[in-house]
Amino acid sequence: MKSTTPTVKTSNGAARKKPPFRSLYSKPELEEMFRRFSIQRPEPKGELEHVNPFTLVVAVALSAQATDAGVNKATRALFKVADTPEKMLALGEEKVRDYIKTIGLYRNKAKNVIALSQMLVDRFGGEVPRTREELVLLPGVGRKTANVVMSMAFGIPTMAVDTHIFRIGNRIRLAPGKTPDEVEDKLMRIIPAHYLFHAHHWLILHGRYCCKARKPECERCVIADLCRSPEKTCDIPAPLVELPPQQIGE
Repeated sequence: MKSTTPTVKTSNGAARKKPPFRSLYSKPELEEMFRRFSIQRPEPKGELEHVNPFTLVVAVALSAQATDAGVNKATRALFKVADTPEKMLALGEEKVRDYIKTIGLYRNKAKNVIALSQMLVDRFGGEVPRTREELVLLPGVGRKTANVVMSMAFGIPTMAVDTHIFRIGNRIRLAPGKTPDEVEDKLMRIIPAHYLFHAHHWLILHGRYCCKARKPECERCVIADLCRSPEKTCDIPAPLVELPPQQIGE
């Protein structure tokens, strides 16, 4: 795993290196943490339904301030009639709004879906680009969305920091940071390279189903003995067994 040392500007404008991030977890502890996640969920999956890179971009853009289940419910019918940028443009903004009106901020999101579809046709020949720099040019697509698409559509290891990963990075002191970018940078530096491809899904699912926002379920946690969270209520890890297959879209 290649890493770079970030720099910051001093008061006189000169660049200096940031001090290296020193994790509270040792390398053997990090290795063991992700080993356990890999046994618990050998093939973790994102829970947004999609049929190709384009529908994935749309689904992730629609998921901002919405649940995956809510997005899936709205996009099942939409993607049956519009699974390419060209078909989405032919459908038009008004009809896109009708399909996604159960999702929060649907008016603005419909506008972005049409705008990103237009850009894909005009600038990228109707194909979803593979680089973060190009993806974030698309209306409604930020760094997190770009990272999800790079990983799920193109198999490029990234760290998409959503609310779950941001919470876990800070709560268990794995990668504390004030912004998603800061948490992302630290996670990319400490996660063992051979676990990086699935790491963001493991952390998202751990946050969604175990280390929950309101109250972490420490007695169900497979890393309870390793966890450095001051909130934890249990030091005994849950039995390390493979979980049942995910029911995507349920």
